[in-house]
Amino acid sequence: MAQATFSVRMDETLKKQFDRLCQDFGMTATTAINIFARAVVRERKIPFEITASEPSVTREGAMQAFMALRAQAMANGVSDLSLDEINKEIRLARREEKA
Repeated sequence: MAQATFSVRMDETLKKQFDRLCQDFGMTATTAINIFARAVVRERKIPFEITASEPSVTREGAMQAFMALRAQAMANGVSDLSLDEINKEIRLARREEKA
């Protein structure tokens, strides 16, 4: 598959935070962006709700967010992805990144 370059401008601090978080997930930022793009194309929508953020995160707020994401995954028919299927998506994105 032919590769294309995709450049994005973002705040330097945000990029560093994103890179660190992706590293914690065991992937590069490029892999994360590829996974996001695949989800958008597959679902034909942004795969999460965009809302104003709260100034601070509480345990209760985090649990509500988790439950909302869980309900959205169920509504979109992706709540039953196995760990193997998730890892397969990551491997596919990494292969595209190397090619």
